[in-house]
Amino acid sequence: MALQPWIIGTVIKIEDETNDTKRFWIQVPSLDKFDFLPGQFVTLDLPIHEKSNKRWRSYSIASWPDDTNVFELLIVLNPSGTGTPYLFNEINVGSEITLRGPQGVFTIPQNLEKELFLICTGTGIAPFRSMVNFIFQNNLPHKKIHLIFGTRTKNNLLYFEEMKKLENDFKDFYFHPTLSRDDWEGEKGYVHAIYERLCKSKPDAQFYLCGWKNMIDEAKSRLIELGYDKKDIHLEIYG
Repeated sequence: MALQPWIIGTVIKIEDETNDTKRFWIQVPSLDKFDFLPGQFVTLDLPIHEKSNKRWRSYSIASWPDDTNVFELLIVLNPSGTGTPYLFNEINVGSEITLRGPQGVFTIPQNLEKELFLICTGTGIAPFRSMVNFIFQNNLPHKKIHLIFGTRTKNNLLYFEEMKKLENDFKDFYFHPTLSRDDWEGEKGYVHAIYERLCKSKPDAQFYLCGWKNMIDEAKSRLIELGYDKKDIHLEIYG
């Protein structure tokens, strides 16, 4: 398969989602429509190194296809890195970014006849935000959808109000945020206890895991121990 060409995007809006996470809206002026599948990502070519492969950074698309040439990225700052400090400190509204995409096969399932478990940590919620909004915007028939989102503190709750509204507005969508280092009125601890509780009766289900490698490795192992087949477990590792 031939590599996609690099294209130019223009940053048209930036918002703080948390104290260390920003939302970037990027428009591709050369296209009438930036077409992608929910769950896919783009690769940015940032001027941070002489070698091209050390300049590339990939981020899941956090928005959903809407027939426009604009998409959204959700990016958390890694102070010890080079890519995100550049994006946070040097990129402003009006800045141009070289990008390639959409890419990736971690995409919305073609068949929604099974219950869907979307399990994530941190900015791993981005592709799942794309998927669930696409499902509801297009009235796709579906079984129960569980979005299980793990983070450390209340300050790290990404898209919290939006997900709670979706839970209220759409039948069979359940949002399960859990905090590992903060006391609050919701779930506490890690994501694993939640999907294990929900899967105690072994519903016919498929699983999408997105986030840091340690979480994904442990979740995959636990789901297999619960009796689920590897083919029903889909992975996207961050970092």
